[in-house]
Amino acid sequence: MAEHEHEHVRVAVVGSGFGGLGAAVRLRREGITDFVVLERAGSVGGTWRDNSYPGCACDVPSHLYSFSFAPNPEWPRSFSGQEHIRAYLEHVTDLFGLRPHIRFDSEVKRMAWDAERLRWDIETSSGNLSADVVVSATGALSEPRLPDVPGLDTFPGKVFHSARWDHDYDLRGKRVAMIGTGASAIQIVPSIQPLVSRLTLFQRTPAWVLPRADRRISAAERALHRTLPFTTKLRRGLLWGIRELEIQAFTKHTGELRLVGQLAKRTMARAVKDPALRAKLTPDYRIGCKRILLSSTYYPALARPNVDVVGALSEVRGSTVVAADGTEAEVDAIVFGTGFHVTDMPIAERVVGADGRTLAEAWAGGMQALRGASAAGFPNWMTVVGPNTGLANSSMIYMIESQLNYLADYLRQLDVLGGRVALDARPSAVRAWNHQVQERMKRTVWNTGGCVSWYLDANGRNTTIWPGRTAEFRRETRRVDLAEYAVLRAASDRPRPTRENTGVTA
Repeated sequence: MAEHEHEHVRVAVVGSGFGGLGAAVRLRREGITDFVVLERAGSVGGTWRDNSYPGCACDVPSHLYSFSFAPNPEWPRSFSGQEHIRAYLEHVTDLFGLRPHIRFDSEVKRMAWDAERLRWDIETSSGNLSADVVVSATGALSEPRLPDVPGLDTFPGKVFHSARWDHDYDLRGKRVAMIGTGASAIQIVPSIQPLVSRLTLFQRTPAWVLPRADRRISAAERALHRTLPFTTKLRRGLLWGIRELEIQAFTKHTGELRLVGQLAKRTMARAVKDPALRAKLTPDYRIGCKRILLSSTYYPALARPNVDVVGALSEVRGSTVVAADGTEAEVDAIVFGTGFHVTDMPIAERVVGADGRTLAEAWAGGMQALRGASAAGFPNWMTVVGPNTGLANSSMIYMIESQLNYLADYLRQLDVLGGRVALDARPSAVRAWNHQVQERMKRTVWNTGGCVSWYLDANGRNTTIWPGRTAEFRRETRRVDLAEYAVLRAASDRPRPTRENTGVTA
């Protein structure tokens, strides 16, 4: 029998990245200690554990990309690298005493709703347990997406995804194919370009790139933040406020982005003198439609003599990689920087709801959840970083904390209702919320900018981004409206029929 075969907890949290650890801290602060955090790996960190490729760093300023309840006065740079963010998450884990609650090497295989007992039965790789409430914090950037490339199985060299970097493989002197031009690729390319003998960048769609205003945070600044903690809070508030103003350009006044586009073109022109290469690197869609990338080293690296920029990867023939424009290159290694399963969360295939359908089946026409958290037909199941909670220019930690407010009130409402009880989002409420979100989305640059981005699902619907200010989302998730939920009670907790509640008259 597995160690946790018959264990029951009030709350099971899935994942130990920012979302999962944040949920665990919030549960502790709400006085809830009967919970576990199920983590498939052997340590915390989520995407900041899994992504350790050369140059990996965050494109949101450090003091904003951290929990408001756990400020870090010791950030070494204005934009932190992966190793510092992972260390911060380890620190948060210890600071709030979360380790006793974490089950490492416990991948969730299946979770199914038990309508009789009003609980979730959870099967993991380390044993089974049940929970009254499940908080899914698996994240949008957790499962690498590998394209189906004809002939890839014939390649005799090394192949890996940026999120599964093979640190034992030495790239020095190798001929390397880099597939993709997203946020990971623009960090990897400048990091490996000086090491490799030849780097061939396979580009399906060029990105808009702005300079990265990164700098070392001085010892004096760090001392100030340690001595006067309110200065850290002030710095965070200023960074957040600037981005709240910027979001108007993405959602309402998209014409303002033209000036940003001109800045991006000037940045490219200064680094790339070859007009043919500049033409390849210039996007044909409006800036902001895809995520604007930040780098001061990407364009200079592409201009180096050992780098070629070609079209999208079309096939592999042995050790030869072939681009859509017909270019061929002999390579020793292929690195995929092709992103993640964002609009088709793999965890959804493992969640079985009240009617026996998986969440993936329920979301076959596109992901949608009430206030980015609750899916109809999946009682007492909430997701952190759910549908339409993503951001294009600000910190996801702010959005996560907003969703944790919603989680906390959700649990309070269950306590107030009393007994064996569950809340199931009403389909009408889910539809109304998502209709509102999609109507607002129509005029944003993400939908009108003329690109196909990872924000869009297979149906061309933007199920990823929140189409407004983060302050609006916080207001919308401050409280749970019970009118948006059906209240489910276990048979033993339902009131017995009486003359009054059956309508029987004497």
